[in-house]
Amino acid sequence: MKKLFLFLAGLCITSILHAQSAYSTKPITLVVPYPVGGSNDVFARLITKNLGEVLKVSFVVDNRPGASGSTGTAQVSKAALDGYTLLAVSSSMTTNAAIQTKASFDPVTGLTPIAILAKEPFIVAVNNDFPAKNPVELIALVKANPGKFNYASSGTGSSNQFATELLKVMSGTFALHIPCRGMAPATTDLIGGQTQILLVNGPSLLPQVRNGRIRAIGITSLKPSPIAPDLIPMATVVPGYEFELWWGILGPAGMPADIVNLLNREINKILNSPDIKAALLREGAEANPETPAQFAARVSGDIARWKSVAKCQNITAE
Repeated sequence: MKKLFLFLAGLCITSILHAQSAYSTKPITLVVPYPVGGSNDVFARLITKNLGEVLKVSFVVDNRPGASGSTGTAQVSKAALDGYTLLAVSSSMTTNAAIQTKASFDPVTGLTPIAILAKEPFIVAVNNDFPAKNPVELIALVKANPGKFNYASSGTGSSNQFATELLKVMSGTFALHIPCRGMAPATTDLIGGQTQILLVNGPSLLPQVRNGRIRAIGITSLKPSPIAPDLIPMATVVPGYEFELWWGILGPAGMPADIVNLLNREINKILNSPDIKAALLREGAEANPETPAQFAARVSGDIARWKSVAKCQNITAE
């Protein structure tokens, strides 16, 4: 029995070393389907710097923006299965998938989820003239005045729209959607009073909150979040309501399990580092290690949820 155990352990170690040796012959390209400087790009570079040191290999971060992330994602879905071409993407992939009818790839069957990096709730902000001061007052006021108030988003089909429409469905309220061409004009409209409500990630919003130009009155996590621990979760008023962005690493469908597991294990070790946790928190996100299976379930579950919301609320691609 002892010899059998040693034999099996040897096979396991050999498999791991073989997978790791596959990353010693040439650089690994990590495609970021968004411009340089955004959260996807920042998190990709943070992780690859550390992962490259562990695996003793160089990473090339390749920004390929276009079509709301679909251009770069489609390219990775068609890449070789050797693990040398990977994808860094956010949960916007799942909201896009809920409304895109002509995509050249399937995010569930066309990609291999490897590791989730981080998650982040949205802040619920209102114009300074808006009467509500907390989630209870917000829901009560909007429910009592259907159609009187507007909410902004960064565009039709955006995460902001899906987060707000989900809140409307679960709370039985109605506010008119005002799509903007990006988050900067959406924030400007909120400050100027053209809209009254905006759900968005902390880094985009909290500077305006701190300078007193708008007010934050809630957060979309189920429980209080270290991102903004003083904010009350909307779930205290709308039970079960939750919206969180996530960022993760994926590859083309059919990647060898040993490479997937190696990458997942090493990325999760990096995410558990106090320095990386602190770095992510400074960007408004929490490290969120998961197994490949858990990540895959998250992707497919999110797409199913957003397809349901899109159908219920008539959200379509522009």
